[in-house]
Amino acid sequence: MAAMPLGTRSVRFWADAPESVVQDAARRVVIQKGRKFAYLALSGAGVLNGWTQSGTRPAFTVVSGVSVGAMIAPFAFLGPDYDAKLRRIYTNGEAQSLIDQTSPLGALFGGGLIESGRMREVVERNIDDAMIGEVAREDGKGRRLLVVTTDLDAQRAVIWDMGAIAATGGPAAFKLFRDVIAASASVPVVFEPQLIDVQANDRRFQEMHVDGAVTAPVFILPDTLLLGGKKNFPNGARQNLYVIVNAPLDAGFKVVPNKAEAIAARPFGVMTRVETEAVLAQTYKVATSDGLGFNLSYIGQDIPDSGGTGFETETMRRLFAYGYTRASAGSFWENKPPQVETAKAMAKAPEN
Repeated sequence: MAAMPLGTRSVRFWADAPESVVQDAARRVVIQKGRKFAYLALSGAGVLNGWTQSGTRPAFTVVSGVSVGAMIAPFAFLGPDYDAKLRRIYTNGEAQSLIDQTSPLGALFGGGLIESGRMREVVERNIDDAMIGEVAREDGKGRRLLVVTTDLDAQRAVIWDMGAIAATGGPAAFKLFRDVIAASASVPVVFEPQLIDVQANDRRFQEMHVDGAVTAPVFILPDTLLLGGKKNFPNGARQNLYVIVNAPLDAGFKVVPNKAEAIAARPFGVMTRVETEAVLAQTYKVATSDGLGFNLSYIGQDIPDSGGTGFETETMRRLFAYGYTRASAGSFWENKPPQVETAKAMAKAPEN
């Protein structure tokens, strides 16, 4: 990418860049002796605390976050010590305060129902300098934290190397770290885009970034890039891929409230679900061919849809409790995307 954020080295690359370009940009992970390789891809949360409780949660080698998952990714990356804070953020009603102060005029004449500064404030309150410093230290051990945003000007997904940003250090890098997370969580129309300061050819300007789910509802770097093409690990450990989707993957009926934010969120949610299904199907195909363990967790039809924006306090608490209960009981992983099983069932069905 020609443009670079102010005061940083190369800390990002296009998700759709040619493989040779991505290979040059992506930093390899380091597999520590005696540890298994575990990749966590987040587009939502709710099961991390329960997973810890079950006693089976691994130390993740790589964590990637998209949309709300970007907010959660640093906590997942740093481990169970941050479970209590993650629970507090997810259930304390802070998100409700955002939608309680929407402005319909903002959607008509501005960039969104909720100004970008409010999302940025939430990020700044919950991700402090000390936490970013910890991300830098873990990055130094060879672990990687990635976040996806959508560059609206370029209409492309951007992969941000958050550990590299954190390791740069200083106020400018820490500001960029928070800006990227706020941008990835900014649902279009509902939230105003985040403006990120960059420079190219001695010229400074601002890029407009929004929710990474617009272009990449779930992001998983292929192991050929993460590991430099190596298929075997020094300690013989098997690769494991874990994907957490904080949404249903099956289409369902829902009455949409006659409110601007709910109407704006509905088509985006439909689009994201369809794209997520496609990404998961392709990921599963690659995982099975490359020998990765594929593990998927998502919201089933056994929890009713609230019909709101998803930021309502009761909705978030209900989803958190749902994920915690399933994860702590050890019954939250599927080894195939649901559409794979549906396709197999249809193939076996007798013709009329």
